[in-house]
Amino acid sequence: MTPPHDLDSLKKATALKALDFVRDGMVVGLGTGSTAKHMVMVLGEKVRAGMKLRGVATSEETAALARQCGIPLIDSDNRWEIDVAIDGADQVDPGFNLIKGGGGALLKEKIVAASAKQFIVLVDHTKQVPALGGSFPLPIEIIPFGWAVQLEKSKP
Repeated sequence: MTPPHDLDSLKKATALKALDFVRDGMVVGLGTGSTAKHMVMVLGEKVRAGMKLRGVATSEETAALARQCGIPLIDSDNRWEIDVAIDGADQVDPGFNLIKGGGGALLKEKIVAASAKQFIVLVDHTKQVPALGGSFPLPIEIIPFGWAVQLEKSKP
């Protein structure tokens, strides 16, 4: 088993590699999770060093970190065109099918990924599985809009 500090180093290295795809002037989808956190922190260093970009955060946690790091965010009520979105996966199978959203940001993560011209998934060896699911609880997100109507329709 990989010691925690080594795993954290691998996550940071993965995040750094993904940043090779970020260029000055881009709109970047900012993912959620431990590996994405490294990406946001390093991206903040690049912004403080003069890189111009704007972010779209997939969670309140990521938005707070981005603001703390000096990354300007696009208001979620505005229209955006995301050049590249970078986010982690909870599980990845040999066919590159993913489970995302286990941390609770499923809907926002899917919207940002679907809006991006390019989507980069951060994966370390601990996320690779022979088959999706199994020991991992599948994420389900319920939004306030229309939940009661849908609940009624789902009853036998």
